[in-house]
Amino acid sequence: MTGPLRLVIFDVDGTLVDSQGDIVAAMSYAFERADHPVPDRATVLSIVGLSLDQAMPRLAPALPTDTHGRMVDWYKEAYMDLRARVGAAQSSPLYPDALEVIEQLHAIPEVLLGVATGKSRRGLDKLLEAHDMHRFFVTQQVSDHHPSKPHPSMIHAALAETGVAPGRAVMIGDTSFDMEMAAAAGVAGIGVGWGYHPRSALAKATSLIDDFRALPGVLSQLWEAAA
Repeated sequence: MTGPLRLVIFDVDGTLVDSQGDIVAAMSYAFERADHPVPDRATVLSIVGLSLDQAMPRLAPALPTDTHGRMVDWYKEAYMDLRARVGAAQSSPLYPDALEVIEQLHAIPEVLLGVATGKSRRGLDKLLEAHDMHRFFVTQQVSDHHPSKPHPSMIHAALAETGVAPGRAVMIGDTSFDMEMAAAAGVAGIGVGWGYHPRSALAKATSLIDDFRALPGVLSQLWEAAA
């Protein structure tokens, strides 16, 4: 593959790593502290990708705003505690073949890699450090500095930092929020079938894959079609 610079942006939870166990456990803790019924697993996973300040009102619309704020703090407290017990690499393991495909794409000189995640800066740093993956991503967009997905701010910032045009960028994600964010930013979206939203929710995706190893081929097809 030769040509102009390309940018591949990855979501994190549900796309690169499987952190659902800690997410569900931490959310349960937050709801128990708020003395509010705990949502079921599917409902909790449906908000993965949103920033916590957006997720809590969706999950508990009857509660007041100040309680939502405390629940965000309780969630973070529980999540950090769970991660500290076993380490981020074990509590949020990489999906099969993720590292190999990242290494393969990173080895292509004209392909730049980035992440756009609802995680905080601290949370992303801990995760990338645990998996020794900081070196792969030249742009890293986190919830601290942007509106929640599906607002396109994260992608706009990634494009600005790398100098890549929207038509040469791709967003990889497992949720409707990722695909809606990609569409809003004018970039192609590749939905993954192993994450937290059902395939039926990924209607705005340009392509869908069910195996990480299929990603390089799908990227090549998209870029050839756009050439």
